[in-house]
Amino acid sequence: MTLASMTGFASVDGQFENHNWVWEVRAVNGKGLDVRFRLPASLAALEDALRKTVRGTFKRGNLQISLQFDRAAQEDASITVNLDQARNILEQLKPLLDEGLITPPSADGLLGVRGMLEINATPLALDELRQPLTNSFSELLAALGGARLAEGLATMDVLNTTLGKIEHLVDQARNNPSLQSSTVMSRLQIQVAELKQTIEPERLAQEVALLVIKADIAEELDRLSGHIVAARTLLSASEPVGRKLEFLAQEFNREANTLCAKSNDQQLTQIGLELKTLIDQIKEQAANVE
Repeated sequence: MTLASMTGFASVDGQFENHNWVWEVRAVNGKGLDVRFRLPASLAALEDALRKTVRGTFKRGNLQISLQFDRAAQEDASITVNLDQARNILEQLKPLLDEGLITPPSADGLLGVRGMLEINATPLALDELRQPLTNSFSELLAALGGARLAEGLATMDVLNTTLGKIEHLVDQARNNPSLQSSTVMSRLQIQVAELKQTIEPERLAQEVALLVIKADIAEELDRLSGHIVAARTLLSASEPVGRKLEFLAQEFNREANTLCAKSNDQQLTQIGLELKTLIDQIKEQAANVE
């Protein structure tokens, strides 16, 4: 398995005897897995089994799944008007009509009320349709999985590129001259000279040692390097890793914040800010990963 996105769309046509249908699924990002179905009332009994199939296939994302039947394929289908409902609506509106507060509803308006038109057709034979619909539904999930994997490959390329840039910045920070004791000594000597004060060499050496320790970011850089290795391992994992990537992005950000806080050099601070920008990109991409 490669990295999979949580977003995607798929549509599958199906047919059995005189029944035609279209499955559609739209998937967007989600913290967990949320599946919602829109099925004909006569096929609602299929939903539990279909839902289990989805949960066995995907781990994260909000999925909207619909099934549309082509009723025109049923030759014995007919349409009738729910006269009782129409009479009830007119009866409820009568006081307002008598007072002239409203105009009489049009035929088009009444027919547009939900439930006003009833389709009379041969009931769908659920036992006969169950297997064809289930097979067609499996094709739908496979198509969605393919779409999510295709987008996941693009996301993986972006993440690998971003990790490469982070690795380069970590190397730059590790080799930054401001972290060397000789650089700290020179800077401190200049500051002492500007104050026109004299400090014993031993005391100066102690101050330099303290400043070097305070500005030391070796641990942060080591942890950043470790996070890079962990991220690349996740990208090659065989299971969904979206949540782990999001958590790892937080750890990346923690080390970048510490680096910026410890920095006493403009170039090092700039490296820290660039790291934070790249880490934000990882967070954005991780939010799209299953």
